[in-house]
Amino acid sequence: MKTLNLGILAHVDAGKTSLTERLLHAAGVIDELGSVDQGSTRTDTLALERRRGITIRSAVVSFPIGDVTVNLIDTPGHPDFIAEVERVLDVLDGAVLAVSAVEGVQAQTRVLMRTLRRLGIPALIFVNKIDRRGAAYGEVLDAIRARLAPSGVAMSAVTGLGTRAAAVTPAADPRLAELLADHDETLLAAYVDDRPITDRRLRQALTRQARDGLAHPVFFGSAITGAGVPALMDGIRDLLPAAEGDASGPPSGAVFKVERGPAGERLAYVRMFSGTLRVRDTVPGHGKVTAIGVFDRGTAVRADAVGAGRIGLLSGLGGIRVGDYIGDQLADQHADHAADHVMDHHADRVADRVGIRVGPARGRVRRHFAPPSLETVVTPVRAADRGALHAALTQLAEQDPLIGLRQDDVRQETYVSLYGEVQKEVIQQTLAEEFGLDVTFEETTTICVERPAGTGAAAEFIAQGGNPFLGTVGLRVEPGPIGSGVTFRLAVELGSMPYTFMRAVEETARQTLQQGLHGWEVIDCAVTLTHTGYWARQSHSHGVFDKSMSSTAGDFRNLTPLVLMDALKQAGTRVHEPLHRFHLEIPADLLGGVLPVLSRLRAVPTGSRPHGDTYRIEGTVPAALVHGLERALPSLTRGEGVLETAFDRYQRVPGPPPARRRIGHDPRNRKEYLLHVVRMV
Repeated sequence: MKTLNLGILAHVDAGKTSLTERLLHAAGVIDELGSVDQGSTRTDTLALERRRGITIRSAVVSFPIGDVTVNLIDTPGHPDFIAEVERVLDVLDGAVLAVSAVEGVQAQTRVLMRTLRRLGIPALIFVNKIDRRGAAYGEVLDAIRARLAPSGVAMSAVTGLGTRAAAVTPAADPRLAELLADHDETLLAAYVDDRPITDRRLRQALTRQARDGLAHPVFFGSAITGAGVPALMDGIRDLLPAAEGDASGPPSGAVFKVERGPAGERLAYVRMFSGTLRVRDTVPGHGKVTAIGVFDRGTAVRADAVGAGRIGLLSGLGGIRVGDYIGDQLADQHADHAADHVMDHHADRVADRVGIRVGPARGRVRRHFAPPSLETVVTPVRAADRGALHAALTQLAEQDPLIGLRQDDVRQETYVSLYGEVQKEVIQQTLAEEFGLDVTFEETTTICVERPAGTGAAAEFIAQGGNPFLGTVGLRVEPGPIGSGVTFRLAVELGSMPYTFMRAVEETARQTLQQGLHGWEVIDCAVTLTHTGYWARQSHSHGVFDKSMSSTAGDFRNLTPLVLMDALKQAGTRVHEPLHRFHLEIPADLLGGVLPVLSRLRAVPTGSRPHGDTYRIEGTVPAALVHGLERALPSLTRGEGVLETAFDRYQRVPGPPPARRRIGHDPRNRKEYLLHVVRMV
């Protein structure tokens, strides 16, 4: 059978979890429909999900449609859990984007569709809730074409709209030939010449364009009553591409989810792109696969192997994380990492050292959404729970690597980065219910970044100028291109000192740049190693190694922060805050009252235009003030305003730069730093 890895995506409350239940029921996988309100759905397994009625973690279920096995991945709709959606996008063959027939196209729906189109992931659109009062047909279809997909093709008509008796009948979109002609020259020529085009020719063009992500078939229906769902299932089978991959090739796959089993064991969800992974196969760096589950008719069942195109549930791989590669993909990741580190021709040596084979790339885990822009301090109610809290948060971060953790051992504080206040509430309840930990949070703050303002250089030499470490390190810091992150370069000969010492300098430099002059992470920065020196391994006459006269990697790890901070002080840094672009739609008569509020919130409109009886405003607004805009909008617009925001870029903070509390010992203060580090050594 063919396999199709399908994502269900939507704005929160558009009914995608109910749609998942209906698809499972229609396929004969479950005998009774679950209810979101009653907390009995197959995919919302967390008690917190059932109580809140929202999806927090993605879940995988399987069902057949004819000769196609569909691995369906139900994803969160709330923007606070966008990281879950991000990981699913990396493994999808196609998607169904659910839209409410009552609320229409909503902000998160547009964000998701833009991402699907940018990545070329084929998608069908399912307009749900046609049985609800206030449901619309023509208006929603127009909104889909105007705001989501200009090539939206209506696949059905609706009778009894807005009633429990609402039903769906197949219907040909009168604009079908016109819509398809945009991406088909032969069809365009026939359309322009007014030559007849057969239904078979149109169906072939629709299938090809839908599978290529150029056309987006729109189905109407109701997940609650089942209306229109059979037609949607036919569309999933016929209009979306099945998974591809050579099962006989070398194993290649990506881990998109990690969770803990009943006994606390780590379970990894992997999408195989090629090859076959078997029980007892070894994944270098992570151990041996002890068990494999594949998804069949709703649940994961034991199997001896998982092949190309399928999703497997792997046991036995300790330490594996979301975003890791299996097989050749894992090799590629290490090779790329090595190449980024110091020198391209050392990649093979690094690969050999960790026991992997470097092969050609077969894809990459792609990052589509901005990292969290908010941060808070989480504190246990009972001081004795500090250790348990850190362990619990570390486990949660395994499941969601974009939950960034910063641990300050000096002040005994733990910092958590996140997307929004709802995510903070979920973390708090999860810690209470799954780990028995009661915690409190400080006020949420915005995460800024620093960029070098100029170029700076510094060096420390062995046995000179009060350098207590047996190493020479010189570093130059300068601005890098926007979006380049941190790059590390060499201005010294490769053989000037052992490779392990160079690696120690680079790894420590990257770690040190997590906290710049003002405490924020330094990005878009180039660091160049300009001076090196070491004392070779020496021993006394009786042959015993003497650390006091021989350089070690520890000398370079301890010295590098001092040198790097001196160079960064000379270069200077500027603090930048995250900036969101916004799209605001308001009643036209309220424009005069909204613009002054936007100005007070430092929102900068870049364009506005009338659209019927509404006004559409686009612009940018600091991320820290987005929540203020969201709170003010209902009263400003009689509840009719629609706001959509998404991360755009970082911009320099006006006025005095904000500072972030530092963690650990501060290399900006040489005396204090040496006091602690030398004492520790």
